[in-house]
Amino acid sequence: MTQQESKVINIDGKEYKESDLNQEQTYCIRQIRSLQNKCESLRFELDSSQMALQFATSKLISSLTTSEDDDVKIAN
Repeated sequence: MTQQESKVINIDGKEYKESDLNQEQTYCIRQIRSLQNKCESLRFELDSSQMALQFATSKLISSLTTSEDDDVKIAN
């Protein structure tokens, strides 16, 4: 048995052998897998961007707080 023949796909609780699917169905499965990978990659990028945004925001707030403290010291 080849690797492709041994793949089983579960759709709505029903199992299908990938080797039994027609060309259009196989193409749709490849598209779905590709899109799942793309979604996972985009989720990873979004998480990274959100962490960077939080860091930059915290850095700005910290910087402004320090600047305000310095301004108060200078005014006294």
